[in-house]
Amino acid sequence: MSADPYAFASQAAEQIVKGMGVTALPINPCTIAEKREIVVQAKPVEDKGCSGMLVRLGNDFAIAYATHLQNEGFENFSIAHELGHYFMPGHVEAVIQGETGMHLSRAGFNSGNKYEAEADRFAAGLLMPRHLFFPAIDRAGEGLAAIEALATLCKTSLHATAIRYTQCARDPVAIIVSRGGVIDHCFMSEALKQLDGIDWLKKREGVPRNTATFAFNQVPANVEHGVRQEETSNLQHWFGGKRHIEISEDVVGLGRYGKTLTVLYGIDLPDPEEEEDENNLIKSWTPRFKR
Repeated sequence: MSADPYAFASQAAEQIVKGMGVTALPINPCTIAEKREIVVQAKPVEDKGCSGMLVRLGNDFAIAYATHLQNEGFENFSIAHELGHYFMPGHVEAVIQGETGMHLSRAGFNSGNKYEAEADRFAAGLLMPRHLFFPAIDRAGEGLAAIEALATLCKTSLHATAIRYTQCARDPVAIIVSRGGVIDHCFMSEALKQLDGIDWLKKREGVPRNTATFAFNQVPANVEHGVRQEETSNLQHWFGGKRHIEISEDVVGLGRYGKTLTVLYGIDLPDPEEEEDENNLIKSWTPRFKR
């Protein structure tokens, strides 16, 4: 599986944070905008359109961000996303036509547009730069509880934090975002990607029926009220293959976001040498019959 093609956008944001001399989380995107004399304005709660917009008037810029979800983490990410359009080379020219105009964004790691994808990665790197996020991960624990602790520390949404967590985690972990019986997207840590014989979960694929997530999503109130469950599952149920490995499956409803976040962790992968020894042992005990 290929590495993240937009990793450079996260790295660009991290360099901005380092250049500002920031040494602790959280990162306030409004402070960064202020240093560039970019006006940041909240949109009315009743305005449920885009997550944010970048406005240009000659050499002056402004950012407006959505507030209808009443989620500080989502708002910070929306502002950081627009800063991505401002800072990333070629973005302003690509997304705003002319010297005066605006660009509407829908941040959230869902867009297939390269400029939106780059802005999402920029926002993640800006709010959760690796040089500060790695030490925080080591202190946070594991599973959904770790992601919740990191989201509180960074003042970011559970969704964005979960994705960044998989990008930075050293252990084999995965997060799945789903709506009803359908998968919206899946992110896996590098350690899990290296495992042979598993399938990548694709957008619009069905949630596996024999999982806690599938049962959870059958009750809409679970999502609406932010219910959370901690269950066990099996790696094979989610990713196929031949490995019957017990894993932890934490599930939480994302409220007004209308989706479910699943965190798969506690994946105890067998040592390659031990696995080879076991396969050799099985072969040695397999009866052979003459034809």
